[in-house]
Amino acid sequence: MANRIGDFFEAMPDRQEAMSGIVQHISRYWEARMRRDLHKHLESSGGNGLKEIVAEALAEDQSWKA
Repeated sequence: MANRIGDFFEAMPDRQEAMSGIVQHISRYWEARMRRDLHKHLESSGGNGLKEIVAEALAEDQSWKA
């Protein structure tokens, strides 16, 4: 699901704006359980299977964990 969000935002010409959009979307629309599972995945696998832009966005801006 995170990769599909990444697909949408990756089409934006401004990469920083796209990464911010990814983080904002996950923060606003994903319930806490989903964000916890995503965090566990990142911790255990280093984001294996995530699109580069998604992994980079989540690593750069950690506000989505809250």
